[in-house]
Amino acid sequence: MSWFRADDYWLSRLVFERGLAAVYLIAFLVAVNQFRPLLGSDGMLPIPRYIARVPFRRSPSLFHWRYSDRIYAATAWSGGLLAAATLAGPTGWAPLPVTMLIWTLMWLLYLSIVNVGQTWYGFGWESLLLEAGFLAIFLGDDDTAPPVLTLFLLRWLLFRLEFGAGLIKLRGDACWRNLTCLDYHHETQPMPGPLSWFFHRLAKPLHRVEVLANHVTQVVVPFGLFAPQPVAGVAAGVMIVTQLWLVISGNFSWLNWVAILLGLSVLPDGFLRHLVPVSPPGGPGAAPLPFVVAVVALTALCAVLSWWPVRNMLGRHQRMNASFNRWHLVNAYGAFGSVTRVRREVVVEGTADRELTPATVWREYEFKGKPTDLRRMPRQFAPYHLRLDWLMWFAGISRAYAQDWFGAFLAKLLQDDRPTLRLLRRNPFPDEPPAYVRALVYEYHFTTWRERRETGAWWKRTLIGEYTPPTTLVPRTP
Repeated sequence: MSWFRADDYWLSRLVFERGLAAVYLIAFLVAVNQFRPLLGSDGMLPIPRYIARVPFRRSPSLFHWRYSDRIYAATAWSGGLLAAATLAGPTGWAPLPVTMLIWTLMWLLYLSIVNVGQTWYGFGWESLLLEAGFLAIFLGDDDTAPPVLTLFLLRWLLFRLEFGAGLIKLRGDACWRNLTCLDYHHETQPMPGPLSWFFHRLAKPLHRVEVLANHVTQVVVPFGLFAPQPVAGVAAGVMIVTQLWLVISGNFSWLNWVAILLGLSVLPDGFLRHLVPVSPPGGPGAAPLPFVVAVVALTALCAVLSWWPVRNMLGRHQRMNASFNRWHLVNAYGAFGSVTRVRREVVVEGTADRELTPATVWREYEFKGKPTDLRRMPRQFAPYHLRLDWLMWFAGISRAYAQDWFGAFLAKLLQDDRPTLRLLRRNPFPDEPPAYVRALVYEYHFTTWRERRETGAWWKRTLIGEYTPPTTLVPRTP
């Protein structure tokens, strides 16, 4: 069955699988480190409360059968161990059924986490990882030639990721059409990185070039993925370079890295071998008939499910990052259809004073990733994902994004909740919890070159007003 084999993509598959395993490992470690304060039984959005009101058919997850914080931790650790084993190599060396089983388990474990993750897991890269992870089940092991059909489905995923993002921009904010969005975006993006200040300070003509190059990469280049080589490889290479540009200019979790891995899967072994000098031992063998049948069935399933994202892309009211089934298969993607012009940050403060007066001293809680301290250089965290920091950015845009968890977050600070405090960079009340907490809204801007030299600050800010008034757990006496 020569039509089924893609012998020239053995190394491409190896790089893609190992890279995807690394992303899975990071995703499971994020779950291990952050679930207790966010989703645990005593978290801000407890999983037991969620699964009590949402049935399995609407949100399939292993936790519908039984949940405890220990079971969740075991699930996340198990997924991480499987991902680490796959990254190290044993998964690929195993017999084909075992390899497929391991990839299936990783997908199922992470699906179970995402489907009960609620607001904390409402990001497009969760569906992207799940869709790529599901396709990886059908890529075969190291002794089997990569299936042409599965490699085509990876290209179809990359096409939807890039083309959907390009369309949503052209249809959305006018600044994408007049090439001015990057006058703001590097400063107002959810979590700027170490170089974002410098990107923001580029000359405006360079920002126009950035936007124009983005449009070409996302709207025109994706069609080259379905052309013969070397055109498909060149198209993928352009996308990889563009994604690396996004990696160094901001923090977008593992979104860019999965896109890069999808691009690498398009490059034939003849090119990749210059970067990764590895060859298959003895050459990949033929695929067994049951595996061929499974891949053909997968292709048919994806063809049917593609109706919804295609209709979404061609429709007048395109949705960003939409999953049309609870299994997160064949999704629609897109990002930043609109760009905020002003950065509004919610700054949380506390005080030890039992009575509030004009002389009350308020101290700020500092977050790991989102801007708070004006003199602290933005940090690089991606592909690791700081879920609370990202949601705080959304909270600054609209209270609607924070209504289901922000009050619980403030209560945790008043309770001196250790798991919650570990999500933060600095707790200004190390000895005892504050008597009151409050939240203010500031408008943040990057400093100019001159201000940066004179003050050493990366940010400057102006108070807009109160976000949440002073709150306490202890009722005030009359």
